[in-house]
Amino acid sequence: MVEVDVAIIGAGVVGLAIAREFGFCPGQTVILEKEPAPGRGVSSRSSEVIHAGIYYASGSLKARLCVHGSAMLGEYCATAGIPMREAGKVIVATEREEEQAIEQLYLKGLENGVRDLKILDRAELKKKEPNVSGRCALYSPHTGIIDSHLLIRRMEAQCLEQGTTILYRTTITALEKTHPGFVCTVCGPGGRPYSFLSRVVINAAGLGSDTIASLAGISVLEEGYRIYPVKGEYFRVNPAKQGLVRGLVYPMPEKNLMGLGVHATKDLSGSLRLGPNALPTETISYDVDPSHARTFYESASRMLPFLRLEDLSPDTAGIRPKIRKPGGPERDFIIAHEAGRGLPGMINLIGIESPGLTSCLSIGRYVADMAREDGLLP
Repeated sequence: MVEVDVAIIGAGVVGLAIAREFGFCPGQTVILEKEPAPGRGVSSRSSEVIHAGIYYASGSLKARLCVHGSAMLGEYCATAGIPMREAGKVIVATEREEEQAIEQLYLKGLENGVRDLKILDRAELKKKEPNVSGRCALYSPHTGIIDSHLLIRRMEAQCLEQGTTILYRTTITALEKTHPGFVCTVCGPGGRPYSFLSRVVINAAGLGSDTIASLAGISVLEEGYRIYPVKGEYFRVNPAKQGLVRGLVYPMPEKNLMGLGVHATKDLSGSLRLGPNALPTETISYDVDPSHARTFYESASRMLPFLRLEDLSPDTAGIRPKIRKPGGPERDFIIAHEAGRGLPGMINLIGIESPGLTSCLSIGRYVADMAREDGLLP
């Protein structure tokens, strides 16, 4: 039986970032990806925003990895020639009762180590974003946007240069603990199953991460590993109006909302989009329902009074791998070496949603450090 040192399940931006870190170490790493190319799932269907780390609970993995990851990503993009721009973001309070929440969000950001945050009064907001309406806003100058597709391609190329093997159109069907390591049974492009032995298995399968965990014998419901997919749709704004917004414009997040609310983002070409919404789903479909345009308009026009319903047209959609039950409390990333569950050598990454893109490089470093500290790496 063929033997490898590390098998990474998933060639999204997080799986590639982990493989990149393991590529600096001796040994053979293989990535298993069910799609025909990298980043076809969660990674390439987002707002492409590089977050500063404002929203997340102090001390959480989301907060720590986002702040660290944002800095790492800036350095990596500069070195690799990947387009990235600090567009700046305003989080807008449109109602009186939201003004105090702006102050609380500001303090949370400071606690998380976010740099150069500033609360803008109405006049300062109008100067920063003349066509945005609000009572006040929290301004984050270092929030940015990135070409996530190019990031994925560059990381894939780096992994290949380091000697990593990437097996596309390959689905893992069984995972059996043995000594040492795991017998991985997969089905490749030819449709015939085969098995190999891997000393370490890293589950970075995004929407399928709970399925992979269950293959290893973990009860995903009991352990809180079950994925609750949440679909997010985007609508494109009339190109004639895209110049009316300078940066990124976000609402105050509502309590118990499954996302950050419908916000306005500009990509590197200057195109303006609204989204995403948050729709719990059990099916993987990336269609956008045109009838949802009215809800988007009603939500966004509170901040963007220049919008008209006819300015919106369906764009893209993505699905987030949330571990938070609908209506339940916010959950942190799960990044766990499962030695305590009788699975030494298996590291699960569950619920890696936003800010996963921002955090990808710091997640890769975190997983490599965990593996090294636990004796899984030389």
